[in-house]
Amino acid sequence: QVRLAESGGGSVQPGGSLRLSCDASGYTYSRKCMGWFRQAPGKEREGVAAIYTGGGSTYVADSVKGRFTISQDTAKNTAYLQMNSLKPEDTAMYYCAAAVGRLVSDPRTASSYNYWGQGTQVTVSS
Repeated sequence: QVRLAESGGGSVQPGGSLRLSCDASGYTYSRKCMGWFRQAPGKEREGVAAIYTGGGSTYVADSVKGRFTISQDTAKNTAYLQMNSLKPEDTAMYYCAAAVGRLVSDPRTASSYNYWGQGTQVTVSS
């Protein structure tokens, strides 16, 4: 049974930082693609970052490039999203996703992933 559990969300002031974690279980972590998405009220789900867990190659959306970094600890079966210089427009529910048993041609799209976590809220305000 595949399970993804996010943690690390919270409320910060503009310019602050947070690190989100996604603990994965129930499948072979090293052979998959993991992504981070976010969704603000009234907006579509947006792909923020992704990492191919086997080779470690990454994708980061232009909207967060230079501020967000995706990484992983394969020994812990955990993916991370380090978020720096946070802005009010980064406020959203953040979701971890995993593509298990399928090829991922476009890590930016939600349809590439077949397992999702419950999400963790990130709020950036002064």
